Amino acid sequence: MRDPGGGQPSSLHAGDRVAVIAPSGPVDPDRLERGATVLRSLGLEVTFGRHALDIAATLPHLAGTDADRAADLQAAWCDPEIAAVLCARGGYGAARVLDHLDWTALGRAKPKPLHGSSDITALHVAFGRRLGVTTSFGPMIASLIADGEPEAVDHLRAALFDRGGPVTGTHALRPGRATGSLTGGNLALLTSLLGTPYAPEPAAGRIAFLEDVGEAPYRVDRMLTQLRQAGWFDGVAGIVLGTWTGCGDLDAVFADRLGPLGVPILAGVPVGHGPRQLTIRLGAPVLLDADALVLHPGVPDARGRRSGPPGAFAGETP
Repeated sequence: MRDPGGGQPSSLHAGDRVAVIAPSGPVDPDRLERGATVLRSLGLEVTFGRHALDIAATLPHLAGTDADRAADLQAAWCDPEIAAVLCARGGYGAARVLDHLDWTALGRAKPKPLHGSSDITALHVAFGRRLGVTTSFGPMIASLIADGEPEAVDHLRAALFDRGGPVTGTHALRPGRATGSLTGGNLALLTSLLGTPYAPEPAAGRIAFLEDVGEAPYRVDRMLTQLRQAGWFDGVAGIVLGTWTGCGDLDAVFADRLGPLGVPILAGVPVGHGPRQLTIRLGAPVLLDADALVLHPGVPDARGRRSGPPGAFAGETP
């Protein structure tokens, strides 16, 4: 790996070794191996956490004990031979490992990509706040990646090996453009962390990303209201809404709860759950262009050019 500089993870390269861990729910062995095969096709060497296939004896919704799941995460993050830590799947349980981590040791280790989505929001928030690193939010190794879905795999490759690609939404709930670092994740996980030592930092000056699955509109309303009353949205620069699979039509809820914030809102971005799952980088700078329905990695420089991977921005040359 290249020296990341600035305390941020470096991009991956062919031949790098990555660790796949299970910090949340139990993992299907066949899907785990299929996902690993996809990673190998990208030129990566794959190793697994010692407890990646565990199932907790008394709590079978967890992939082993809290201490063992935390140990796999810590071992992978602190191992200088591991270039990235990739989560096998979500479910529930990532928040439970946070109290079992040695944050001093994690802070001494060289930063590396941490990838996952849904329940892994708990890790994104804690690692972003305590270690100040960017993380990668997208489809997991024993879920959509195991199916080898081409778009998901290509977008994951762009995020891990470069700085990611643009993502396009379906409609703007409020027009406009904004820049800032990307923050947020799964709505239920964000609200569950409020009032804890791992609470998400306020979104002031940032672009907030939100997604969820299987939540009734009134529950989404309740969680957005909780985040508003907690002050999390105060000073937010813009909002990106991902997938809301199984949640019904939420535009009226979003317009009521988020519209009064007066910032650009892009909806229908295929990040989260469902058949289309792209990858974004939390903590990294982005340009939200709700007028063009696009979230770009990178922000304009003094000359109006945007930082980001070559070819990401139409009409601009590297």
